[in-house]
Amino acid sequence: MTEKKKGAERTQRAVRDEFWTDERVHGFLSILPPEGVPADYHILLKAYRGMLPDAFERFVPFFIEAGHDINVKLEDGSTFLDHVSRHRKSAAYAEILEDAGAVRTR
Repeated sequence: MTEKKKGAERTQRAVRDEFWTDERVHGFLSILPPEGVPADYHILLKAYRGMLPDAFERFVPFFIEAGHDINVKLEDGSTFLDHVSRHRKSAAYAEILEDAGAVRTR
């Protein structure tokens, strides 16, 4: 039996200069949400967490062209842009969303 990894040993290193193919970016459109979470919100969340701004900027038009809602709301009425806007280092993502027609409710 192997010993359980701790701290930095269990963390995957970040890859910053990797190019994302259109196929890989499109792959996020088929992510299924957990129960109780709107599918479009979950897709945006996974893309936001998984992509650097340049890939996210390419993803958002694909998302919209596929018929997804950039202004999808949670039960509390908040949009995905509301969520992103609360993060310190999210200005680039928020700008991409706003340029695509996303709105804030809060």
